Amino acid sequence: MFDRAAAGSVVLGVDPGVSRCGYGAVSRAGHDLTVVACGVVRTPPADPLPLRLAALVTELELLVDETRPAAIVVERVLFQVNARTAMSVGQASGLVLTVAGRRGIPVVHYSPNEVKLAVAGDGSAGKGEVQQMVKRLLRLRDAPRPADAADALALAICHWWRIPLQTAIDDDARDGSRLDAAIAAAVAREDAR
Repeated sequence: MFDRAAAGSVVLGVDPGVSRCGYGAVSRAGHDLTVVACGVVRTPPADPLPLRLAALVTELELLVDETRPAAIVVERVLFQVNARTAMSVGQASGLVLTVAGRRGIPVVHYSPNEVKLAVAGDGSAGKGEVQQMVKRLLRLRDAPRPADAADALALAICHWWRIPLQTAIDDDARDGSRLDAAIAAAVAREDAR
């Protein structure tokens, strides 16, 4: 699903996986967040891995070209019990990073707990809770399904909400540098007298 009318400044969230790779593109106008595109790219498990990865990268390139995101947000996997799942997530994440790198699009990573905390207010929220909050925050009629698409939308929402915070932190750091420089200059002038 792609809504060209909703496109503007877009953040693309990606919940990586080789079998199912969720994506959610969200634009922002003031405080209003709007879904531009969401869904899941699927690859046939019976196909050889190189063909599945080639199909996935092609779909990711088309998605990025269509949505033209200002940033891509990828879920950071901190721990995975299943080694096969961890490999699949890592391979898909690598493809997302490659597509972003080729197009000069910045990539941001958030852990699942950071996203759940930002969207549902609880870092241990379940999939259903995240889906319901994404539905509410994006004013959707139905909760996004499957969960991979909802998770990708949640990643994009998390980033939109983190941008003002990061900007404030960066501004404070810059102001602190200016303050330090002003103090150093004043001390140097006093020492010169």
